[in-house]
Order: sequence, then C-alpha cells, then structure tokens
Amino acid sequence: MNYKLTIREIFSWLFGMAVLVAGAINTFWGNDPGFGIFLTLLSLVYFPPVDAIVRKNIAVSVPVLVKMLLGVFIIWASLGVGELFDKIDLMMMDL
Repeated sequence: MNYKLTIREIFSWLFGMAVLVAGAINTFWGNDPGFGIFLTLLSLVYFPPVDAIVRKNIAVSVPVLVKMLLGVFIIWASLGVGELFDKIDLMMMDL
C-alpha cells in the first residue's frame, strides 16, 4: 500500500498531537479537567484517520477553514485562558 503524506496531513497530525498533549495536561494537572477533556475531544478533529472515518460514516468532513479557526480558538484558550505554561510547571514539579 503506497500512501504519501501531504504537508497538510503532517501539520494536521502535529497539531492534533499538540492539542492532545495540552488536553492531557489540563485534565490531570489543572484545576479544570472538563476543559482538558474538551481539548482532547477537539484534537480528534485534526487526525486524518478520524476525519476519514467520519467522512465515510456520516458523509461530512470538517472544512479546512473551520479547522483553522478552531485551531486559533484552541491556541487562545490553552495558552491565554487555560494558563498552559503554569500547568506545565505543576506537571514538572510532580515528576
């Protein structure tokens, strides 16, 4: 099976993983595990296999523009409102 990754798919995988990690940090080291679970669920939008499964079963795909706007919201919410760097410091103290 020959499968070539495109730049868009690579970026989607990387951003999805970053959001997944931010969700895990917020879930386990923050004061708002609900926000962390929300981020973890939002990260699924960025993984190409999940997109393919949704497209196959529901016949709907999330447009790239919506993914980009959602990405801006996630970055703003994680870094600004969610205080991700403070939670990373808490995580490092636990290790």
